[in-house]
Amino acid sequence: MANNKLKKLLSDTAIYGMSSIIGRFLNYLLVPLYTYKIAAESGGYGVVTNLYAYTGLILVLLIFGMETTFFRFSNKENVNPEKAFSTSLIAVGSVALFFVAVVTIFLTPISNAMNYATHPEYIEIMAIIVALDAFQAILFSRLRYENRPIKFAALKLLFIGLNIGMNLFIFLVAPNIYQQYPSLMGWYNPDYQVGYIFVVNLICTSLVTFGFIPELRHLRNGLDFSLLKQMLKYTWPLLLLGIAGILNQVADKICYRFIVPGTEGEVQLGIYGACVKIAMIMALITQAFRYAYEPFVFGNNKDKNSKTTQALVMKLFVIVTMMAFMAVMMYMDILRHFISPSYWEGLKVIPIVMMAEVFMGVYYNLSFWYKLTDQTYWGAIFSGIGCAVLLAINFIFVPKIGYMACAWGGFAGYGICMVLSFLVGQKKAPIPYEVGKILFYMAFAVALYLLSTIYQPEGMAARLAYNTIYLVVFVIVAYIMDIKKVFDIKTFLITRLKH
Repeated sequence: MANNKLKKLLSDTAIYGMSSIIGRFLNYLLVPLYTYKIAAESGGYGVVTNLYAYTGLILVLLIFGMETTFFRFSNKENVNPEKAFSTSLIAVGSVALFFVAVVTIFLTPISNAMNYATHPEYIEIMAIIVALDAFQAILFSRLRYENRPIKFAALKLLFIGLNIGMNLFIFLVAPNIYQQYPSLMGWYNPDYQVGYIFVVNLICTSLVTFGFIPELRHLRNGLDFSLLKQMLKYTWPLLLLGIAGILNQVADKICYRFIVPGTEGEVQLGIYGACVKIAMIMALITQAFRYAYEPFVFGNNKDKNSKTTQALVMKLFVIVTMMAFMAVMMYMDILRHFISPSYWEGLKVIPIVMMAEVFMGVYYNLSFWYKLTDQTYWGAIFSGIGCAVLLAINFIFVPKIGYMACAWGGFAGYGICMVLSFLVGQKKAPIPYEVGKILFYMAFAVALYLLSTIYQPEGMAARLAYNTIYLVVFVIVAYIMDIKKVFDIKTFLITRLKH
C-alpha cells in the first residue's frame, strides 16, 4: 500500500516536474534573449526584475493561502469538496477583480509611488496579469486535487509555448520586418522592448484561462458563507506565512531601487536578477515537488506510516537538490553563457542563492507539521522572523556591498526559517528525520565545490573534466549510502516502515 502511494507520488512529481522544469526551462530561455537584446547598462532588465518581484508579492496577497486551504477542507469530513472549490474560487476571483479596479482608479498615484510615472501602463498590465494568475491558481489546484497532472502540464506548457513564440517574434522577427516594411508595423515601437514583455505575458495568461472552461462550470455550486468563514479562519495565518515567505524571495528586488535609486540601482538589479535566473533550477525542483507533495501529504495524513514517509522524502529531496547544486556549480563555464557577458560580474551570487533555495525547500518540507495540526500561525512567525533578517541585511549592507547583500540576506533568512521550524516542529509533532545524513549531504556538496575552486586547470574542456570528477564523487557517495536502496523500493520501504 505504502509502496503504491510512494510510486504515485514519484509519478505525479515526474509529470508536474516535466511541466514545471521543462516548461520553465524553456521560458528561462527568454532570459538570454532579454539580456542579449537589453544591455545591462540600460537598466531595462532591472525594470523587468523589479516589476515581477512586485507581482510575486501581490499574487500571494490575492490568493491569501486559499490553495492550501482548499486542499485541507476538501479532505475534511462533513465538507463537500465541490463547495470548497467553488467557495475558494469565488472568494479569490472577487478579491482579484477588486484589486484590478483599485489599481485602475488610482493608477497615477500608484505609478508615481513606484517610480514608474513615465510608464503607468506597466502597472496596469501587471495588475491584470497577477489577478488572472491568482484566479488560475485555484483552478490549477482543482486539477491537482483531481490527480489530473496531464491537463495541468498541458496548460502550463501552452502558456510557455505561446510566451516564447511571441517573445521571439517581438525581439527577433519584428525588428527586421519593421526595418524592411515599416508600413506593415505601425503598431511596433523598437524602443518599447520592456513594455512588450509585459504585453505578451498578458495575452498568453488570458488565453490560458479559456482552457479552464470545463472547471468553471463548478461555480454554479456557489459561495457557502458558513464554509468561507471557516476557511478564512484557517487561511489567515497562511496569508501571513505567504507574505513573509514571498518577501524572503522578492523583498530584495523590490527594495533595491529605493536603496540604490536611479539608473545605477536598475543596472545593478538587472545584473543580480539575470544571474539569479541561473540558480533557479533549485526553485524548479522545489516547485515540481510541491505540486505533487502537498495533495499527497494531506490525502495520506491518516496513514500510520506517514511520518516515516515524510522523513524518507526529506532525505531524498536533499540528495537531489544537492546534486543540482553540484551540477550547476561544476558546469558554470557553460551555464554562464545563459546570460549576456555584460551581466557576468554577478555570477558570484549563484552558489549563495542556490543554497538559500535549498534551505527554502527544506523549510517547505518541514512546514507540514503545522499545516496538518492547524497551527499555521507558526509558519507566519517563522517566515516573519526570516523576512526581518533578510530586510535588515539588505538595508544595512546593500549600500556597502551591493547585490551581494541580497544573496546573503536570502541565505540567512531561509536558514533561520528552516532551523526554527525544525526545532519547534520536533517538539510539537516530531518526525524521524535523518538529520545527520541530511547535514552530511549539504556539507559534503559545499565542501566539494569549495575544493574545486582551489585549483582550476587552463582551458574549458580541462576544467569541465576536472569538475566532473567532483560531481561523480558526490553521486557515488550518495548512491552507496542511500540511492542504491531506493532502486529496490519494495525492500527499502518494508525495511524502513518496520522501524
